[in-house]
Amino acid sequence: MSEQPAAVDRWALVLVHWNRAEACAATVSAFAAQGAALEVIVVDNGSRPEELSALHTALDGRDDVEIIEAGENLGFGPGANVGLRHWLSEGETEWCLLAPHDAEPAEGCLEALGRALRSEPLAGLACADVGDGRTPMMDPYFGGVTRAASRTDPGWEPADYPHGTLMVLRRGCVEEIGLFDERFFSYCEEADLGARARAAGWSVGLVRGARVRNTHLGTSVAAVDYLQERNTLRLVRAASGRYHTFIRLCISAWQLLHGIVVPSSRPLIFDARARLLGIRDFLRGVSGPPPEHLYARR
Repeated sequence: MSEQPAAVDRWALVLVHWNRAEACAATVSAFAAQGAALEVIVVDNGSRPEELSALHTALDGRDDVEIIEAGENLGFGPGANVGLRHWLSEGETEWCLLAPHDAEPAEGCLEALGRALRSEPLAGLACADVGDGRTPMMDPYFGGVTRAASRTDPGWEPADYPHGTLMVLRRGCVEEIGLFDERFFSYCEEADLGARARAAGWSVGLVRGARVRNTHLGTSVAAVDYLQERNTLRLVRAASGRYHTFIRLCISAWQLLHGIVVPSSRPLIFDARARLLGIRDFLRGVSGPPPEHLYARR
Protein backbone atom coordinates (compact mmCIF):
# COMPACT_ATOMS: atom_id res chain seq x y z
CA MET A 1 0.00 0.00 0.00
CA SER A 2 1.44 3.37 -1.01
CA GLU A 3 2.05 5.99 1.64
CA GLN A 4 -0.40 8.93 1.68
CA PRO A 5 1.18 12.33 0.88
CA ALA A 6 1.65 14.62 3.85
CA ALA A 7 -0.88 17.43 4.16
CA VAL A 8 0.16 21.07 4.03
CA ASP A 9 0.40 22.24 7.65
CA ARG A 10 1.19 25.95 7.12
CA TRP A 11 -0.71 28.41 4.98
CA ALA A 12 -1.05 32.08 4.21
CA LEU A 13 -4.69 33.24 4.05
CA VAL A 14 -5.85 36.37 2.21
CA LEU A 15 -9.40 37.53 2.95
CA VAL A 16 -10.94 40.36 0.93
CA HIS A 17 -13.29 42.32 3.19
CA TRP A 18 -15.96 44.89 2.40
CA ASN A 19 -18.48 46.14 4.97
CA ARG A 20 -19.02 42.83 6.80
CA ALA A 21 -16.74 43.02 9.85
CA GLU A 22 -18.69 40.50 11.93
CA ALA A 23 -18.74 37.96 9.10
CA CYS A 24 -15.03 38.49 8.43
CA ALA A 25 -14.12 37.88 12.08
CA ALA A 26 -16.21 34.69 12.03
CA THR A 27 -14.42 33.55 8.87
CA VAL A 28 -11.01 34.11 10.47
CA SER A 29 -12.13 32.00 13.45
CA ALA A 30 -13.49 29.27 11.17
CA PHE A 31 -10.17 28.97 9.35
CA ALA A 32 -8.23 29.04 12.63
CA ALA A 33 -10.38 26.14 13.87
CA GLN A 34 -9.05 23.99 10.99
CA GLY A 35 -5.96 23.31 13.11
CA ALA A 36 -3.29 24.41 10.60
CA ALA A 37 -0.81 27.24 11.14
CA LEU A 38 -2.08 30.37 9.42
CA GLU A 39 -0.66 33.75 8.49
CA VAL A 40 -3.81 35.82 7.89
CA ILE A 41 -3.90 38.95 5.75
CA VAL A 42 -7.22 40.82 5.69
CA VAL A 43 -7.50 43.41 2.92
CA ASP A 44 -10.16 45.98 3.70
CA ASN A 45 -11.58 47.15 0.39
CA GLY A 46 -12.70 50.64 1.37
CA SER A 47 -15.34 49.73 3.96
CA ARG A 48 -17.52 52.32 5.68
CA PRO A 49 -15.77 53.89 8.72
CA GLU A 50 -17.96 52.05 11.23
CA GLU A 51 -17.31 48.68 9.59
CA LEU A 52 -13.57 49.34 9.37
CA SER A 53 -13.52 50.28 13.05
CA ALA A 54 -15.45 47.12 13.93
CA LEU A 55 -12.99 45.06 11.90
CA HIS A 56 -10.04 46.44 13.86
CA THR A 57 -11.89 45.92 17.16
CA ALA A 58 -12.54 42.28 16.28
CA LEU A 59 -9.12 41.37 14.89
CA ASP A 60 -6.41 43.73 16.17
CA GLY A 61 -5.82 41.57 19.24
CA ARG A 62 -4.83 38.54 17.16
CA ASP A 63 -1.12 38.02 16.56
CA ASP A 64 -1.77 35.91 13.47
CA VAL A 65 -3.80 38.58 11.61
CA GLU A 66 -2.62 41.63 9.70
CA ILE A 67 -5.09 44.17 8.32
CA ILE A 68 -4.19 46.13 5.19
CA GLU A 69 -6.44 49.08 4.33
CA ALA A 70 -6.82 49.56 0.58
CA GLY A 71 -8.66 52.86 1.13
CA GLU A 72 -11.23 52.27 -1.63
CA ASN A 73 -13.28 49.49 -3.20
CA LEU A 74 -10.77 48.08 -5.66
CA GLY A 75 -12.88 45.05 -6.59
CA PHE A 76 -12.18 41.44 -5.66
CA GLY A 77 -9.25 40.79 -8.00
CA PRO A 78 -7.34 44.02 -7.34
CA GLY A 79 -8.12 43.77 -3.61
CA ALA A 80 -6.84 40.20 -3.57
CA ASN A 81 -3.69 41.37 -5.37
CA VAL A 82 -2.93 43.75 -2.48
CA GLY A 83 -2.87 40.79 -0.09
CA LEU A 84 -1.10 38.47 -2.51
CA ARG A 85 1.69 40.97 -3.13
CA HIS A 86 2.18 41.24 0.63
CA TRP A 87 2.35 37.43 0.88
CA LEU A 88 4.87 37.19 -1.95
CA SER A 89 7.14 39.87 -0.50
CA GLU A 90 6.79 39.25 3.24
CA GLY A 91 5.50 35.69 3.64
CA GLU A 92 7.38 32.41 3.55
CA THR A 93 4.66 29.83 2.86
CA GLU A 94 4.46 27.93 -0.40
CA TRP A 95 0.65 28.02 -0.50
CA CYS A 96 -1.80 30.88 -0.09
CA LEU A 97 -5.53 30.53 0.47
CA LEU A 98 -7.78 33.25 -0.95
CA ALA A 99 -11.43 33.84 -0.05
CA PRO A 100 -14.05 36.54 0.42
CA HIS A 101 -14.84 37.72 3.94
CA ASP A 102 -17.73 35.30 4.46
CA ALA A 103 -16.39 31.95 3.21
CA GLU A 104 -17.26 29.05 5.53
CA PRO A 105 -14.83 26.09 5.39
CA ALA A 106 -16.23 22.80 6.67
CA GLU A 107 -14.36 20.67 9.18
CA GLY A 108 -11.29 19.10 7.58
CA CYS A 109 -11.36 21.38 4.53
CA LEU A 110 -7.73 22.51 4.73
CA GLU A 111 -6.47 19.02 5.51
CA ALA A 112 -8.23 17.68 2.39
CA LEU A 113 -6.87 20.53 0.27
CA GLY A 114 -3.34 19.99 1.54
CA ARG A 115 -3.27 16.26 0.87
CA ALA A 116 -4.58 16.72 -2.66
CA LEU A 117 -2.03 19.43 -3.42
CA ARG A 118 0.85 17.29 -2.19
CA SER A 119 -0.28 14.48 -4.49
CA GLU A 120 -0.10 16.77 -7.55
CA PRO A 121 3.52 17.86 -8.13
CA LEU A 122 2.56 20.41 -10.80
CA ALA A 123 -0.43 21.86 -8.92
CA GLY A 124 -0.40 25.62 -9.38
CA LEU A 125 -3.99 26.67 -8.63
CA ALA A 126 -6.84 24.84 -6.92
CA CYS A 127 -10.17 25.41 -5.23
CA ALA A 128 -12.35 23.80 -2.61
CA ASP A 129 -15.64 21.98 -3.24
CA VAL A 130 -18.87 24.00 -2.94
CA GLY A 131 -20.92 20.80 -3.12
CA ASP A 132 -22.80 21.52 -6.34
CA GLY A 133 -21.40 18.53 -8.23
CA ARG A 134 -19.93 20.82 -10.87
CA THR A 135 -16.41 21.52 -12.12
CA PRO A 136 -15.18 24.86 -13.54
CA MET A 137 -14.36 24.75 -17.25
CA MET A 138 -13.71 27.18 -20.09
CA ASP A 139 -16.04 27.39 -23.07
CA PRO A 140 -14.80 29.22 -26.18
CA TYR A 141 -18.07 31.15 -26.50
CA PHE A 142 -19.32 31.45 -22.89
CA GLY A 143 -16.07 31.84 -20.97
CA GLY A 144 -15.97 30.43 -17.46
CA VAL A 145 -18.80 27.92 -16.95
CA THR A 146 -19.17 24.55 -15.20
CA ARG A 147 -19.72 20.94 -16.24
CA ALA A 148 -20.85 17.85 -14.36
CA ALA A 149 -18.12 16.52 -12.08
CA SER A 150 -16.04 13.60 -13.30
CA ARG A 151 -15.68 12.15 -9.80
CA THR A 152 -17.66 12.16 -6.56
CA ASP A 153 -15.09 10.56 -4.24
CA PRO A 154 -12.64 12.80 -2.36
CA GLY A 155 -9.52 14.00 -4.14
CA TRP A 156 -8.09 16.05 -6.98
CA GLU A 157 -10.20 16.65 -10.08
CA PRO A 158 -8.69 18.56 -13.01
CA ALA A 159 -10.44 21.86 -13.74
CA ASP A 160 -9.87 24.72 -16.17
CA TYR A 161 -9.85 27.36 -13.43
CA PRO A 162 -10.43 27.68 -9.67
CA HIS A 163 -13.62 29.34 -8.42
CA GLY A 164 -13.28 32.26 -6.01
CA THR A 165 -15.17 30.90 -2.98
CA LEU A 166 -11.94 29.36 -1.67
CA MET A 167 -8.92 29.34 -3.95
CA VAL A 168 -5.38 28.10 -3.40
CA LEU A 169 -2.39 29.67 -5.15
CA ARG A 170 1.15 28.28 -5.27
CA ARG A 171 4.01 30.75 -4.89
CA GLY A 172 5.98 29.47 -7.87
CA CYS A 173 2.92 29.58 -10.11
CA VAL A 174 1.93 33.18 -9.43
CA GLU A 175 5.57 34.31 -9.53
CA GLU A 176 5.67 32.93 -13.07
CA ILE A 177 2.26 33.93 -14.47
CA GLY A 178 1.47 37.03 -12.41
CA LEU A 179 -1.55 37.94 -10.31
CA PHE A 180 -5.15 38.77 -11.26
CA ASP A 181 -5.75 41.00 -14.27
CA GLU A 182 -7.12 44.09 -12.52
CA ARG A 183 -9.09 45.24 -15.55
CA PHE A 184 -11.80 42.72 -14.62
CA PHE A 185 -12.44 44.37 -11.21
CA SER A 186 -14.63 41.41 -10.15
CA TYR A 187 -15.93 38.28 -11.94
CA CYS A 188 -14.05 36.23 -14.55
CA GLU A 189 -10.61 37.13 -13.19
CA GLU A 190 -10.19 33.61 -11.76
CA ALA A 191 -10.98 32.03 -15.16
CA ASP A 192 -8.38 34.27 -16.81
CA LEU A 193 -5.81 33.31 -14.14
CA GLY A 194 -6.55 29.61 -14.64
CA ALA A 195 -6.12 29.89 -18.40
CA ARG A 196 -2.74 31.56 -17.92
CA ALA A 197 -1.62 28.91 -15.41
CA ARG A 198 -2.54 26.02 -17.71
CA ALA A 199 -0.85 27.71 -20.66
CA ALA A 200 2.34 27.86 -18.58
CA GLY A 201 2.16 24.13 -17.82
CA TRP A 202 0.73 24.21 -14.29
CA SER A 203 -2.08 21.89 -13.17
CA VAL A 204 -5.37 23.41 -12.03
CA GLY A 205 -7.94 21.45 -10.08
CA LEU A 206 -10.88 21.23 -7.70
CA VAL A 207 -10.53 19.12 -4.55
CA ARG A 208 -13.62 16.99 -3.96
CA GLY A 209 -14.40 16.60 -0.28
CA ALA A 210 -12.74 19.87 0.77
CA ARG A 211 -16.05 21.58 1.41
CA VAL A 212 -16.70 25.28 1.64
CA ARG A 213 -19.74 27.46 1.21
CA ASN A 214 -20.55 31.09 0.55
CA THR A 215 -24.09 32.07 -0.43
CA HIS A 216 -24.03 35.84 0.09
CA LEU A 217 -24.38 38.20 -2.90
CA GLY A 218 -22.26 41.14 -1.83
CA THR A 219 -23.52 43.81 -4.23
CA SER A 220 -26.54 44.74 -6.34
CA VAL A 221 -27.92 42.46 -9.05
CA ALA A 222 -27.40 45.24 -11.60
CA ALA A 223 -23.70 45.66 -10.77
CA VAL A 224 -23.15 41.89 -10.86
CA ASP A 225 -24.96 41.50 -14.21
CA TYR A 226 -22.97 44.36 -15.71
CA LEU A 227 -19.64 42.89 -14.60
CA GLN A 228 -20.51 39.37 -15.68
CA GLU A 229 -21.59 40.54 -19.15
CA ARG A 230 -18.68 42.89 -19.77
CA ASN A 231 -16.04 40.59 -18.31
CA THR A 232 -17.28 37.44 -20.04
CA LEU A 233 -16.85 39.23 -23.35
CA ARG A 234 -13.38 40.37 -22.29
CA LEU A 235 -12.47 36.82 -21.25
CA VAL A 236 -13.73 35.28 -24.51
CA ARG A 237 -11.77 37.88 -26.47
CA ALA A 238 -8.55 37.10 -24.59
CA ALA A 239 -8.94 33.31 -24.59
CA SER A 240 -10.65 32.56 -27.90
CA GLY A 241 -10.16 35.46 -30.30
CA ARG A 242 -12.25 37.74 -32.50
CA TYR A 243 -14.50 35.18 -34.20
CA HIS A 244 -15.69 33.65 -30.93
CA THR A 245 -16.17 37.13 -29.50
CA PHE A 246 -18.42 38.12 -32.41
CA ILE A 247 -20.55 35.00 -31.90
CA ARG A 248 -20.67 35.69 -28.16
CA LEU A 249 -21.85 39.26 -28.84
CA CYS A 250 -24.68 37.86 -30.98
CA ILE A 251 -25.63 35.43 -28.18
CA SER A 252 -25.54 38.26 -25.63
CA ALA A 253 -27.84 40.41 -27.77
CA TRP A 254 -30.29 37.52 -28.19
CA GLN A 255 -30.26 36.72 -24.43
CA LEU A 256 -30.92 40.37 -23.62
CA LEU A 257 -33.81 40.67 -26.08
CA HIS A 258 -35.30 37.34 -25.01
CA GLY A 259 -35.15 38.35 -21.34
CA ILE A 260 -36.96 41.60 -22.09
CA VAL A 261 -39.67 40.01 -24.25
CA VAL A 262 -40.13 36.87 -22.12
CA PRO A 263 -39.66 37.86 -18.46
CA SER A 264 -40.24 34.27 -17.29
CA SER A 265 -37.04 33.23 -19.08
CA ARG A 266 -34.80 35.55 -17.06
CA PRO A 267 -32.10 34.02 -14.85
CA LEU A 268 -31.79 35.08 -11.20
CA ILE A 269 -29.14 37.64 -12.16
CA PHE A 270 -30.73 39.80 -14.84
CA ASP A 271 -30.92 43.55 -15.33
CA ALA A 272 -31.58 44.63 -18.91
CA ARG A 273 -30.02 48.09 -18.70
CA ALA A 274 -26.98 46.77 -16.84
CA ARG A 275 -26.40 44.10 -19.49
CA LEU A 276 -26.69 46.64 -22.27
CA LEU A 277 -24.17 48.87 -20.52
CA GLY A 278 -21.85 45.88 -20.07
CA ILE A 279 -21.92 45.15 -23.81
CA ARG A 280 -21.40 48.84 -24.64
CA ASP A 281 -18.48 49.20 -22.25
CA PHE A 282 -16.80 46.07 -23.56
CA LEU A 283 -16.96 47.50 -27.08
CA ARG A 284 -15.54 50.77 -25.75
CA GLY A 285 -12.71 49.00 -23.94
CA VAL A 286 -13.88 50.17 -20.50
CA SER A 287 -12.40 48.32 -17.51
CA GLY A 288 -12.49 48.68 -13.73
CA PRO A 289 -15.57 49.18 -11.52
CA PRO A 290 -19.16 49.31 -12.81
CA PRO A 291 -20.94 52.64 -13.16
CA GLU A 292 -21.70 53.95 -9.68
CA HIS A 293 -25.45 54.19 -10.23
CA LEU A 294 -25.71 50.41 -10.75
CA TYR A 295 -24.92 49.80 -7.08
CA ALA A 296 -28.27 51.38 -6.18
CA ARG A 297 -30.27 49.13 -8.57
CA ARG A 298 -31.43 46.05 -6.64
